[in-house]
Amino acid sequence: MAGRKVVAAVLLVLAAAAAGYATLAAAADQGEPGSRLDPLVTKSFVEKYVQEVLGTAGSSGLQWQVKNLSAGQQFIGGAGTEFIVRTGSATVVDPTGSGLPDVTAGTSVANGRPADRNHLFIIPRPDGRGIRAQSPVIIMYRGGGEVK
Repeated sequence: MAGRKVVAAVLLVLAAAAAGYATLAAAADQGEPGSRLDPLVTKSFVEKYVQEVLGTAGSSGLQWQVKNLSAGQQFIGGAGTEFIVRTGSATVVDPTGSGLPDVTAGTSVANGRPADRNHLFIIPRPDGRGIRAQSPVIIMYRGGGEVK
C-alpha cells in the first residue's frame, strides 16, 4: 500500500512537471521578441514604411507650408488641417456654427471672432471652416487647404 502511494505521488509530480513544461513552451511562442509571432524589424524596413505612409498623405503631408493672404482672402482648410496665423489680423470663418478649435487656448473660436496670432488651430472636418484676412496675413499650415 505504501508503494502505491509513492507511485501515485511520483506520477502526480511527473504530470505536474509535464503540464508546467507545456505551459512554458506555449508561452514562449506567444509574442516573445524575435519569435515568429513578434519578429524584430530593421531600421530600413521602418524608414521605408514611414516613407510610404508619408507618400500617401500627399506632398503637404506633415510638412509645414507658408501662405500669404491679402486682405479679404480666405484660407479654408480640409479635415485635420492645422494652421497658425503668424502676422497680420484674421477672423474665423465658420459656416457650421460649431466654432474653430484653438488648441493653444483650449477654446473654440466662433465665426467672425479674431484668430489670435501664434495660436494653433485645427480644422476637424472639410466643412468650410478657416480664416478671412483682415489685413495682409502670413500663415503656416499643414494638411490641405485652399485660398479663396
